[in-house]
Amino acid sequence: MKRIITYGTFDLLHYGHINLLRRAKELGDYLIVALSTDEFNWNEKSKKCYFTYEQRKALLEAVRYVDLVIPETCWEQKCTDVHEYHADVFVIGDDWKGKFDFLEDEGIDVVYLSRTPEISTTQIKSDLTKNPPGGYNGKETFPVAFRKEAA
Repeated sequence: MKRIITYGTFDLLHYGHINLLRRAKELGDYLIVALSTDEFNWNEKSKKCYFTYEQRKALLEAVRYVDLVIPETCWEQKCTDVHEYHADVFVIGDDWKGKFDFLEDEGIDVVYLSRTPEISTTQIKSDLTKNPPGGYNGKETFPVAFRKEAA
């Protein structure tokens, strides 16, 4: 069985997250998601999440591509996680390109996946402060990726 591990905050879960999780799962048989805890987000990343760790964990556990959700409590745990969970592939967004190549020394493949360009949690938060509710960017009922004609 080929095990994949990825890391993230996954706040305001959106279709960009789902795309990343789907593509990560396609690289193997078992997907482990290390989910940043509220304390780690605040103390190390200076990020305040809308949803609590437990809420974000429940959302991820409901995604069919995810097999296991574990807490991410510090930057350094990646080296121990890949061994503890017998991961074969480490996957993360390409905005981190080159930052985790050192994991190859642990005997694991490192894959940087491109992000879904038109969506991010930061963009959602920004749009919500600028635009009234009523659809994606306040103009459409569904993002292009979810419309029938896009399939």
